[in-house]
Amino acid sequence: MLSNKQLEEIREHLEKAQNPLFFFDNDVDGLASFLLLRRFCGKGKGIAIKSFPQLNGSYARKIHEFKPDYIFVLDKPLIDKEFRDEAHQLNIPIIWIDHHPMPDYFREAGIHYFNPLLEGQEKDNVPVSYLCYKVIRKKEDEWIALLGCLSDWFIPEFAEDFAKEYPDLFTFTKNAAKALYETELGLIIKMLNFALKDRTSNVVKMLKNLLTIKSPRELLEVSPKTASIHKRYKQIIKRYEKLIGRAKSFAKNNKKLLFFQYGGDLSLSSEISNELSYLFNDKVIVVAYIKGAKANVSVRGLMVDVRALTAKALEGIESTSGGHEHACGATLQVEDLPRFRDNLLRLLR
Repeated sequence: MLSNKQLEEIREHLEKAQNPLFFFDNDVDGLASFLLLRRFCGKGKGIAIKSFPQLNGSYARKIHEFKPDYIFVLDKPLIDKEFRDEAHQLNIPIIWIDHHPMPDYFREAGIHYFNPLLEGQEKDNVPVSYLCYKVIRKKEDEWIALLGCLSDWFIPEFAEDFAKEYPDLFTFTKNAAKALYETELGLIIKMLNFALKDRTSNVVKMLKNLLTIKSPRELLEVSPKTASIHKRYKQIIKRYEKLIGRAKSFAKNNKKLLFFQYGGDLSLSSEISNELSYLFNDKVIVVAYIKGAKANVSVRGLMVDVRALTAKALEGIESTSGGHEHACGATLQVEDLPRFRDNLLRLLR
């Protein structure tokens, strides 16, 4: 966990900022992190980052568009040099809050880096939304922090009290997977994940609406504020369930590995791999989304260090990879998928 001094330092930056620009990972942990900080300071714009795994250089144009005095980067393991250089040249500080393994440039001038791993205090299982909640300490936004934490398979210490206040939405359990797939809060997380995959204009409108919502129950009700979220959920859920059904049929192929690949116009690899990991918690799960010549791969494994496994299986293959001990991702050429799969099978024998 970050120290009280570090949490206070982030809070001071947040209070000092007059026009902050928030870049956050395109998932519910990233979204919740943004909402917590933005609702606290009441200022600034939020941008969901769709590039993987880094905040790539193309986002530097947003610095000129919004002219911020502070940049906050939430839940992204890497920031392209082009982006860092642009912020540095304009003398805009970057407040970078993360929980992934540290890059070698995190001490560059102008970067204020906050990561529990830097202190060597714990494994990388504390979500950024949990860190942001500890910064702002607003009881009324506890539900937002819980959504972010559960989406990253983490049960925070305030979950039990939340369950007493909202027994219809969440039954307390220390099993994060059960909380994610057997409660109404888990349904809300799925809805928000799907909504983040909408057109940019719709995501921008959703962010504005989420800044004003006071209770998680509001998200389950269709209203002018939530209509786009429910619409997107209905657009995606049947396709998602069909893919889950297809993927489950591959479970019998191998005792240790479930390898599933699919194509189409929408990537759901992270969500599919998470649910398959819940359903088959004794297996390593690999879900590959194919688009053109590239494959974006999500890897999960509750019993294995899949980050190390994936890195080993990708040796000699042109690729990028990164993530956490039990959940990581990679990008590689489609033609290299069979080799990647064979390497995994060999390593898992």
